[in-house]
Amino acid sequence: MTPTLWVIFREFLLIGAVSFGGGIVAYERILLVDKRKWLTADDFMATLAISQTMPGLNSVNLALLAGDRLRGFLGACAAAAGLMLPGGLFVLIAGVAYSEGADHPIMNILLAGVAAGATGLLASITYKIGDQHFRHMRSLLMIVATFVLMSVLKLSLVIVLLIMAPIGLYLFRPRAEEVRK
Repeated sequence: MTPTLWVIFREFLLIGAVSFGGGIVAYERILLVDKRKWLTADDFMATLAISQTMPGLNSVNLALLAGDRLRGFLGACAAAAGLMLPGGLFVLIAGVAYSEGADHPIMNILLAGVAAGATGLLASITYKIGDQHFRHMRSLLMIVATFVLMSVLKLSLVIVLLIMAPIGLYLFRPRAEEVRK
């Protein structure tokens, strides 16, 4: 059954209201795949991959693409508006509060707590979305190599992509027996 525009807006509004940082994509997956079954797991991964190639935030791009798939242009608008409204209001209110009390010691503690929560949530989401890849040696090698290049050697994203993309294309190229199927 095709959801109404209100249902799309409301569901993405809830996601925008209860998530932050990289966790939004996980909540979108839970909504789209597990809760509402509007997308299959494979459709979600394909939509996420497309959203990552578009300029802007992956979570907003994902909402736009999912909303478009569900109800066309108006569905895309409803999903994006629902997702961005709570965060936009929060940033506006937080910005005003921060400008009034930036020197207060509680502000630094609060920001450190938010950063720690976002880090944990992002790690959890990374595992949930990529759990199948953690079971394959080729994928693990790609993950570890990318981590070392970015975090240990502190190379820029562009350089890491220039190094890892050809390696990934080689490691994950279709085998002759896969092509014949």
